[in-house]
Amino acid sequence: MSEISATLEILTRLIAFDTTSRNSNLELIAWVEDFLGQRGIVSRRVTNPEGTKANLYASIGPDVAGGVVLSGHTDVVPVDDQPWTSDPWVLTERGGKFYGRGTADMKTFVALALAHVDSARAAALMRPIILALSYDEEIGCLGAPAMIQDLAARANKPSAVIVGEPTSMKVVSAHKGVRSFIVDVVGREGHSSLPDQGVSAVMEALKLMALVAEMGEEARALTHPHFNPPGPTMTIGKVEGGTASNILARRCSFVWDCRCPETAQGDAIEARFRALAADVDARIKARAPEGGVTITRRTNSPGLAIERDSEAETLARALTGDNETRAVAYAAEAGLFQRAGIPAIICGPGSIEQAHQPDEWIERTQIEEGAAIMRRLIARLS
Repeated sequence: MSEISATLEILTRLIAFDTTSRNSNLELIAWVEDFLGQRGIVSRRVTNPEGTKANLYASIGPDVAGGVVLSGHTDVVPVDDQPWTSDPWVLTERGGKFYGRGTADMKTFVALALAHVDSARAAALMRPIILALSYDEEIGCLGAPAMIQDLAARANKPSAVIVGEPTSMKVVSAHKGVRSFIVDVVGREGHSSLPDQGVSAVMEALKLMALVAEMGEEARALTHPHFNPPGPTMTIGKVEGGTASNILARRCSFVWDCRCPETAQGDAIEARFRALAADVDARIKARAPEGGVTITRRTNSPGLAIERDSEAETLARALTGDNETRAVAYAAEAGLFQRAGIPAIICGPGSIEQAHQPDEWIERTQIEEGAAIMRRLIARLS
């Protein structure tokens, strides 16, 4: 069986698992464990506290330092209310394109890595190839940290990571960090004609949401040589609150996120928001002691900083021949590896423009290019 045929066969199986982040990924993980086990490869699970989801990593080749990690997440975003023209959980080919949820983001990369396991086993690898599959990347890179901690603590530590997010097989050297927050505001109900006898949680929450919008506008003036948008971005993604138009709202909650090229920028933005939140909290409590503002950090994933001379950069550029410097506005797990002391870059098949869309697809040519990169990686480590 050719590498392309093997990749498509594996991709068909991976797409069939509905690993939307709200679901368990254990069926997919068990399938990969069995796939590797049939080839004599021992894998290790790193589960979530509830035991309902798992990361998985496995090493192919000698147990020495300097291995290369091929990192991919197993979860996908929902298909709810999207106008798909084919079953999102069935890999479907039309006109040289393969459709299905996760084809671009990012099960094709995982399929390519698995399809080349036999070639890696047959090669005289001098350094290992380490497969690392995570959960809950799509909701804030929540699963990978525990697995990365394991990998970083190994006596024979890896020296480079390729995170296979869709980049059209171009090298991406940096990504923004993301932190997100759930903000709960509690006031006191009352008749809307007597606003001074209660506290409208909605009206108080608006002050905080206005600051998020204000900081977002201010950030538009910032510049950066690689990122687009160049500065931090802030968005409010969800708002809930109130009972009726003539009742002072007792509760209002909203979720917002901040994506920054630099950690210090995110720290300053968060500090400014928390300062206003503390002021609003005090003002609410002065009128309604049972009320106030609560902030819950939902995610805090670091960005990936450019390291032109790192082993990950050197390796990726040797494999692809790509010498441009690129940065992306989305968050990924590469920054987590870098923070743990393992250099990382992003390079994978498919386009981010197809990710999260109805009728998500990847071109056959991208699969072929991805297979060529896998072959070069095995040859380089042999």
